[in-house]
Amino acid sequence: MIDHIGLRVSDYARSKRFFENALAPLGYSLVMEFGGSAAGFGAPGKPDFWISPGPTAPVHVAILAADRATVDAFYKAALAAGGRDNGAPGLRPVYHPNYYGAFVFDLDGNNIEAVCHASE
Repeated sequence: MIDHIGLRVSDYARSKRFFENALAPLGYSLVMEFGGSAAGFGAPGKPDFWISPGPTAPVHVAILAADRATVDAFYKAALAAGGRDNGAPGLRPVYHPNYYGAFVFDLDGNNIEAVCHASE
């Protein structure tokens, strides 16, 4: 089980604003911050998604959504915050019949996904 993940970002302040907006529909908010050196986002009380300034190398991160409407809301919020489309919300039956996800590139090219595994 993964406890937390950290991404390097090229523009800390800009990326912090992006993730504050893009992750809000998933119930994530800024939980902890260490000056301008690290910001931890997560569900209430538990920062499990971290950003910090530094050299970037694109990665893929998938965050579980409670339902399909939340996946849709994540996608819209991420695009509005400056993300780029990498796969509109929809079923991905190649993974499994109920796999409903949306993919967005963040400001540094990381592939950020929201996914719901429920049947509706």
